[in-house]
Amino acid sequence: MLRALIYLLPLALTIYAFIDCLNTPEDEAKHLPKVAWVFIILLFWIVGPIVWLAAGKLRQVPEGGRTPSEWHRGSRRQWVAPDDNPDFLKSLKDENEKDETVLKDWEADLRRREDELKRREGGPESTPPAS
Repeated sequence: MLRALIYLLPLALTIYAFIDCLNTPEDEAKHLPKVAWVFIILLFWIVGPIVWLAAGKLRQVPEGGRTPSEWHRGSRRQWVAPDDNPDFLKSLKDENEKDETVLKDWEADLRRREDELKRREGGPESTPPAS
């Protein structure tokens, strides 16, 4: 078990440092370009990740939020179920009204075409009703 730990611990450290390096913006990588840090982490299996974690990255939080978790902190709102969300319900109502108008237009067009076909055939019901 101890032999496995000797290999798994550096592997976990390398994977963590590699992912951390990839998620770090280029301007926050210190001393070297980010690509160089990736090669150092992957080539020097134990030393590379330790050096990256110790000296390769700015550890202070930049203003404006640079990580995905910081992007969502400022815009966190209370979640509302769709049945209780007035904006969602209004969008459904608007969509239904739009669909109904399209359906009415289609029905009117169908009636017009049917009347036109009846007139062409010259059938007895081809005379339009008097108004």
